[in-house]
Amino acid sequence: MSGDVQDAADIEGAAAEPGPVAQALQESAAVTKDAFLGGLVQVLQPARGAHRAGLDAVYLAAAVPAGTRGRVVDLGSGVGTAGFCLAARLPEVEVLLVDRDRAALDLAERALAVPENAGFASRVSIVEADITARGRERHAAGLTPGLADHAIVNPPYYADGRFRASPAAPRAGAHVLDTRGLEPWVRVATDIVREGGTLTMIFRADGLGEILQLLPGRFGAIDVIPLRPRPEAAATRILVRSVRASRAPMRLLPGFVLHEGAGSDFTPEARAIMRDGAGLPPPPPR
Repeated sequence: MSGDVQDAADIEGAAAEPGPVAQALQESAAVTKDAFLGGLVQVLQPARGAHRAGLDAVYLAAAVPAGTRGRVVDLGSGVGTAGFCLAARLPEVEVLLVDRDRAALDLAERALAVPENAGFASRVSIVEADITARGRERHAAGLTPGLADHAIVNPPYYADGRFRASPAAPRAGAHVLDTRGLEPWVRVATDIVREGGTLTMIFRADGLGEILQLLPGRFGAIDVIPLRPRPEAAATRILVRSVRASRAPMRLLPGFVLHEGAGSDFTPEARAIMRDGAGLPPPPPR
């Protein structure tokens, strides 16, 4: 994915304490315009110095089943990649992007004005909020109880102190959880998703245990989908779908393979997701 480098000096609304994207923009003074889903989606993001969206956001959006409708909240949306891909895939959803980094949201807002995104832009809105804040603060920012029919989450992957963070502060903020781990993310999803609504998350495969400690009592009907780079390889990512207040048991579903054999070619199913906006195989009936 590549794009046009643009001057970023016109981005307004930088916070007094700049977030990761704002820091990156101050350092690089440039953003790129990057195509996803074969050009169905265009994303603006910092050229360097910050986390750049990739396949994880695409597969998170692809994991939401076809036919989903209603309001989907993208928690920790960054520049909006997963939310944009979801809105482009599913014409009956409205997407709310939520992030605490004003500069990231400004890039998302600018991207919604790009002509290529016109097919879904009217169904995407933006809220600036810290999802790890206390309930009163989140509610005041607009993240009210029962707000969402569905939530999607692509949280930072690594526990504070367990993994070596990037020396670049913006990347570290996007990659490393704070000392509370995933708990604040699951807590806010529990608060905003109505009963019977869903939470879909992508995370590193060895973090499944933490997820399964946090979801029960909040979300049930948990489906776990391993993402494997190659047929013979262990999963490196997992997609986890769950239903608010359900008591149905967990299921481990067949894994999804990205590459064919030992080569770098993507499988036909993976190419359909990345280039055509296809979804993952539908979940089997319960």
